[in-house]
Amino acid sequence: MKPFDVYPLFDVEIVKGRGCRTYDTQGNEYLDLYGGHAVISVGHSHPLYVQRITEQLNNLGFYSNSVHNSLQVTLADKLGTASGYEDYSLFLINSGAEANENALKLASFYNGRKRIVAFGKSFHGRTSAAVRVTDNPKIIAPVNAGLDVTFLPLNDLESITKELGKEDVCAVIIEGIQGIGGIRLPDARFLQHLSKECKRTNTVLILDEIQSGYGRSGKFFAHQYANIRPDIITIAKGMGNGFPIGGVLIAPHFQAVHGQLGTTFGGNHLACAAAIAVLDIFENEHLIENAKQVGAFLLKELNSFSQIKEIRGLGLMIGIEMENPVAELRRRLLFEQKVFTGSSGTHVIRLLPPLCLTHQDALLFLERFEKALREE
Repeated sequence: MKPFDVYPLFDVEIVKGRGCRTYDTQGNEYLDLYGGHAVISVGHSHPLYVQRITEQLNNLGFYSNSVHNSLQVTLADKLGTASGYEDYSLFLINSGAEANENALKLASFYNGRKRIVAFGKSFHGRTSAAVRVTDNPKIIAPVNAGLDVTFLPLNDLESITKELGKEDVCAVIIEGIQGIGGIRLPDARFLQHLSKECKRTNTVLILDEIQSGYGRSGKFFAHQYANIRPDIITIAKGMGNGFPIGGVLIAPHFQAVHGQLGTTFGGNHLACAAAIAVLDIFENEHLIENAKQVGAFLLKELNSFSQIKEIRGLGLMIGIEMENPVAELRRRLLFEQKVFTGSSGTHVIRLLPPLCLTHQDALLFLERFEKALREE
């Protein structure tokens, strides 16, 4: 047996990481401006993170959700305080797609409706309902196609008013910042209008903060720049710094019903230990503030490169749109300059580094990026 071939792979194997650096089998050091797809939030192999997981594993790795797990309570309490959503409830699962599946299901239970509104260039996962609300027909299998979904242009106030005015929409799902879609930001005015229309029509507003949340934007959640409070917020990625964990933050007006939602592995002891460590490191090392400051510096400096068509982003979630396809530029950055970056489509480089990226790391990236551009 061999692995199912679902990803094109760079000819690199990473075997070690420290902070914002990774190392391959040959001992080469790389500057990590990708964070394993926005997953590494507090840095690779952070000592406190490693200590907490090790201590928990030495005590208990797993037991089922049929018994009390005080780590879940601790995590919910810390997450509520850190995010400003103390009055919400937390449902723990294993991944971002699973978070969105449960959010959509919960919304439909709440108001009894079926139709979903999502947005052009959206990405919400590859599982059943999550993939159907993703704007990519190539990855939607026939078995997933039955859900009634309407895709609208991002930041179009008139289309929102028209669709929600029909009062048959179960939920609107929107990313705090579109990631796969090319680091595209919903306007604050648009989010405020969307929130108002959802409340007026009893439509559930789901904020997918899986990639844009957990401090990456310079606030705990990207939607907080618009001063709105969604009905449901989905999280994953940086929540566990690489340990699989996801969550659904649920507003107080949702009533929990036994058996309606469930999970085998969600909120297990190791996952909770990892997630609690992440929040403690955020607080101790002021990583959200760091993301805001270092991200602002990067955005300012990148705007000086004449070869760049457009810079978009907030904090340490940055999209660099180039005039030409970026595949060769990313290859040079990786193999010649030893820098990991991401991409979106053919023309956008995505920067999603650990939130501990320093000013010096940012300067080093800019130096290497400039060298890679000169080689074109």
